[in-house]
Amino acid sequence: MSVPETQGVRLDKWLWAARFFKTRSLAAEEIGKGRVEVNGQVAKASRELKPGDLVSLRQAGLTREVRVRALSGIRGPAPVAQALYEETPASVSAREKAAEARRLAPEPAQSIEQGRPTKQDRRRLADWNRWSAESD
Repeated sequence: MSVPETQGVRLDKWLWAARFFKTRSLAAEEIGKGRVEVNGQVAKASRELKPGDLVSLRQAGLTREVRVRALSGIRGPAPVAQALYEETPASVSAREKAAEARRLAPEPAQSIEQGRPTKQDRRRLADWNRWSAESD
């Protein structure tokens, strides 16, 4: 259901239809926390969007800026949803830099090669701590 350009679509509904959030209530919650701006102003969930509006939203610690191309009140397949917006070049480059940083600096927990210490390992540690803490 494409909306005529004379009418607007609620911000939370558009974010859900454009697949930025899995549910409309999650979109409304993020909007309520002030993480979504329209044309540089913090917006409410009921804000009517029009084609050409600049929407800025924070997802996973990263700010994305998209320009509204079309309006839709229903959630469709991903290719249709991606046609609803155009991401700004600055936002694309910031996303790519963040992805590169994540790739170069992996999660510290991933570098652990072995699991929890065994009972034998714990006993060795306890013996070492007992002897190293003792002063003569």
